[in-house]
Amino acid sequence: MSGVVEKMRASRKVLAEYNYEPAQIERGYAGKTLYINLSNKNIISKDVTQQMKDIFIGGKGFGLWYLWNAVKPDTKWNDPENEIIISPGPISGITQYPGSGKSLVVTLSPLTDSIMDSNVGGFFGPYFKFSGWDALEIQGKADKDVVVFIDGDNGRVTIEEVDLDPSASHLLSDQLTELMAESEQGRKNVSVVSSGSGAEHTRIGVLNFSFYDLRRKAARLKQAGRGGIGTVFRDKKLAALVVKFSGLSGKSNNPADPAKIARTGVKITREINKFDDTQFRMRQIGTANLMTPMNDYDLLPVHNFKYGSHKDAVGISSEVLRSRFTQKMPDGCWVGCALSCCKAVDDFVPKTGPFKGEKVIVDGPEYENAAGLGANCGIFDADYVIEANFYCDTYGIDTISTGTIIAFIMECYEKGIVNKKITGGLELNFGNAEAAMELIHQMGQGRGFGNIAGQGVRRLKKIFAEEYGGDPAFMQDIGMENKGLEYSQYQAKESLAQQGGYALTNKGPQHDEAWLIFMDMVNNQLPTFEKKAEALHYFPMFRTWFGLQGLCKLPWNDIIPESNATSESPEKIPEHVQNYVDIFNAVTGKSIDQDEMIRQSERVYNFQRVFNLRMGFGTRKHDAAPYRGLGPVTEEEYESRQERYDKQLKEDVGINPEGMSTAEKVAAMRSYRQGRYETLIDVVYKRRGWNENGVPKLEHLKELGIDFPEVVEVVKKHL
Repeated sequence: MSGVVEKMRASRKVLAEYNYEPAQIERGYAGKTLYINLSNKNIISKDVTQQMKDIFIGGKGFGLWYLWNAVKPDTKWNDPENEIIISPGPISGITQYPGSGKSLVVTLSPLTDSIMDSNVGGFFGPYFKFSGWDALEIQGKADKDVVVFIDGDNGRVTIEEVDLDPSASHLLSDQLTELMAESEQGRKNVSVVSSGSGAEHTRIGVLNFSFYDLRRKAARLKQAGRGGIGTVFRDKKLAALVVKFSGLSGKSNNPADPAKIARTGVKITREINKFDDTQFRMRQIGTANLMTPMNDYDLLPVHNFKYGSHKDAVGISSEVLRSRFTQKMPDGCWVGCALSCCKAVDDFVPKTGPFKGEKVIVDGPEYENAAGLGANCGIFDADYVIEANFYCDTYGIDTISTGTIIAFIMECYEKGIVNKKITGGLELNFGNAEAAMELIHQMGQGRGFGNIAGQGVRRLKKIFAEEYGGDPAFMQDIGMENKGLEYSQYQAKESLAQQGGYALTNKGPQHDEAWLIFMDMVNNQLPTFEKKAEALHYFPMFRTWFGLQGLCKLPWNDIIPESNATSESPEKIPEHVQNYVDIFNAVTGKSIDQDEMIRQSERVYNFQRVFNLRMGFGTRKHDAAPYRGLGPVTEEEYESRQERYDKQLKEDVGINPEGMSTAEKVAAMRSYRQGRYETLIDVVYKRRGWNENGVPKLEHLKELGIDFPEVVEVVKKHL
């Protein structure tokens, strides 16, 4: 690699430079935002106001506020005024509590045409913050590929042209880490944000945030994966962002009460050490621990979400994947994270593509990757899942969207909507791993049918109807997208609460707002519409809070304290919720309680809803779900779970299914489930303080303190 890096070093050409005195972090905030315009090469510092800290807190909140002020209602994702904002949040960067190294990315999405946010690990957010900045705003477009270098050690920001190849993110991250570091040991002080060739050719591009693994001697990757953020990045001709910061310590956030942070961190770390091996085994297998229980509970998406389990799922079970992960290695994506869930497959040798025959490190697969790329496409081969995971990452395409897109195409192929002539010879039947892998390469390299597939499910439905004669109604039913974003990988047919947790979202069906399947379906803790609505208020607000602060949610509910079973609300893990209140207060010097924590999120969540309205979205019609997400679309689906559905018709709907044809039973079930979903919408909107069309009420916005004139103006247009 050294020859490539030396070539880079010799080719560096500074196009713009900004020198600054790094701000002193005070109680979690630097007080400054770095603004970069790639069109005119302008680099400036902007003050972070007290109002921003009080109302928008940090992270996602700062991103939404900056984007609101940057774009107009008619701004498109590929217009120069669209911004990418990265903000870590006030808690981000503490080293004493696990999962505290996150940052949030916000932009206008190529998939949804509205606001997208994505939570991501890696070292970039904390290092950027400790370099003196609370947020990074990137606007405009460069004429050719550029790299932004942020040297937090010396207070220098440059926009540079560098002779590099941005097509493979894992290589570029390693190369730029070596370029910026002064020694092998110093590579741990560098983090790179990059994408890959797939982001240039699809609408589902991701951003890879690196963290340097000293044991493996390689830059590893975490993804800001949803909504095509990487596509915006490459459209702006950004090849990479690179930050260097060498002065990390446990006091880098300059918190108000470091002793309290330390005590809270010791408590959770003891729980992890005591319980992880017998609870969720995050240190052994990461989120892939879900593969087996999801299949056992009929919740694993199979064949484009037709089914929830499969007899061959053992091929990609939790234990099979565990056997591939290197054990007893420090696998945290931020310093001090004892949960250590970022598992990796070392020395994996791909069988296809540009890295065929070479040893690579594969970050994952995590649950979503294995479920989407594997089970949802009917492919139960661990080697395929690992290789597909690797190529999605290095091409810079979203594993979740990729899996859901390919599964949709496979069902359309088997229904005759598309054929080999249309797919360029690819036989895209469920289970065809060879064809699926080739389609991933085509998407990543911008060739063949991959150029169509990479447009996403929403646009594929339109293309397949207009150009190939597909039935629009059928494709609407089976096309697993909402608001333009592909569904993440949980089968929600039997959980009404999770159906709302997916579709009643601001950005689209991503499980980071609410994961209520076990509460609702397995444990029957939400028997009424009102209880479901309360859960669909509390959990999205609580989970939003992680995105304001720079936190990972896994230490909250993937380790359970001994006291939890006897707590008043065990599903909330109240002891851990209090941990987060304590940490926030200890960092910032404030004195909030659990109620104010939720109010902080409500302000930002409702602001985002109004932002959607401003961009032409955000009303009830945009919260509609594809029927495949609510119930059985086809007779085949119904008959696969006939005993269950017949019982529901009899006991829940009040219809005796005896003597009815399957088609009649499908229709009766559909009427019942769609009506039930509409009732859920009504009750959830009321609990959230919105009107029957999903528009926040003015009195609710006033109570939250976000009734700014420009916000009120938007809302009044929709009342």
